[in-house]
Amino acid sequence: MSARCHWPGQDALGLARHIASGELSAREALEHAISLAERIDPAVNALCNPAHDAARAAADALDAELAQARRQPDGIARLRRERPFLGVPMPLKDLATAATDLPSTMGSRLFGRLAWPVDSALVARYRRAGFVLFARSTSPEMGISPSTEAVAYGGPTRNPWNPAHSAGGSSGGAAAAVAAGIVPIAHASDGAGSIRIPAACCGLVGLKPSRGLIPSGPLAGEGWGGLATEHVVSVSVRDSAQALACTAGSDPGAPYSAPAWSDPMAALRNPGMGLGRLRVALMATTLEGEPVHPDVSAAVLAAGRLLASLGHVVVEARPALGTREIVEPLMKVVASGTAMSIENHLARRGRPLQDGELEPTTRSAWEYGRSLSAPQYMSALGTLHALNRRVAEFFTPGGDADAGHEVLLCPVLAEPPARLGRWAMSNPDFVDYRLGPQGIVGYSPFTPLANMTGQPAISLPMGTSATGLPIGVQLVGRFGEDARLLALAAQLEAAEPWIARRAPLART
Repeated sequence: MSARCHWPGQDALGLARHIASGELSAREALEHAISLAERIDPAVNALCNPAHDAARAAADALDAELAQARRQPDGIARLRRERPFLGVPMPLKDLATAATDLPSTMGSRLFGRLAWPVDSALVARYRRAGFVLFARSTSPEMGISPSTEAVAYGGPTRNPWNPAHSAGGSSGGAAAAVAAGIVPIAHASDGAGSIRIPAACCGLVGLKPSRGLIPSGPLAGEGWGGLATEHVVSVSVRDSAQALACTAGSDPGAPYSAPAWSDPMAALRNPGMGLGRLRVALMATTLEGEPVHPDVSAAVLAAGRLLASLGHVVVEARPALGTREIVEPLMKVVASGTAMSIENHLARRGRPLQDGELEPTTRSAWEYGRSLSAPQYMSALGTLHALNRRVAEFFTPGGDADAGHEVLLCPVLAEPPARLGRWAMSNPDFVDYRLGPQGIVGYSPFTPLANMTGQPAISLPMGTSATGLPIGVQLVGRFGEDARLLALAAQLEAAEPWIARRAPLART
């Protein structure tokens, strides 16, 4: 395989351009990804449930389209417009995103290998965009941990920057596969930070889009009461923007209409043009004003200085609410959704839960979710909706000096990526695991806010710890302003490029 196929250092759109030009075929790109996975993944444990034969058929079909396009005037240009990610291999996260040729285990011994009767609307759009789906990427059991250490995969997913540390969760396998150089882009999903946390841990770009912008159907209407959505982790802002352009928009019968938005690729053609002077609120502490790890606060403050140097107005400010106010009702919704999925599966198979089928934390989440009444669930949603209105005041223009912010700049995590084992799902008390004195709430107090409000939020790889681990900073935009948020991210990327900062494993 020629050197041009070794894509660490280039993004997915760059790879698609090489395929469209004929420098390599879609089949060659796929075989190279499979070869990289066979060589690298045993040290990372990022991929599962391979579907190589179906992927080879899809790659061959794209190559046939390319051959036909070359015989037509403007054929290649047209095909590139229709399929911007022509021939790019991509894994699909091992949760409930339906794909007929990619069974899912949900990161669990309980579910076996779930087969899907149809492609989800999102997967259909991925295929139309030219992606070749060839495997699943690992996830913590049912996506309820910020670290991917599912027993079902025979061991943890390791961070390519340092294998003793977590790759994040729940899209940890997706981020590890990209950071390790196996693929340049990977599907991911986010219900309380599950795109942004792995992106931060692995030095990648991770956007959580606005609520309703990415389709959830046809097999589901929403995830976790509207908290969850899907997108990608990538090495460049333009890959994230183009993937959004290819997939955004409601599908028929969606419970939420997609917010009005503009094509993010138009804004990215001239980073910074049209942004004007944005009012950016900088929060380098928790919502309560408590300090975070000094390496994290240093990264946020440096990002603030860079934004100011680019002409934006950066002021220290934070929304007037507390972390636990958000996380406590949010965890009730998550536990209820987890219990629903387990109960539905048990009913379909007609056999009760057996010992050892769920990890201790997941079993406790199931039990906790079952214990909540319908009024308690609805009350939790109502609390989140009320908190959302308080956050909206922070972003709404008005006479108050503490309002009218267009972007919130804050950490993704309160500290650098955790060591493996710290968030293994062996705690038999889900509430303590999430909210206890040593719980996840202290490690990840920042990301749930945007899931609660539905606002777009992006993690950018703009810091490094004293020990060489990536640190992500987070930008949260106004609802529906995904294109503006991506344009701001592209402006930062142009000012301080990060695509060359690849994990040691990807440089081998």
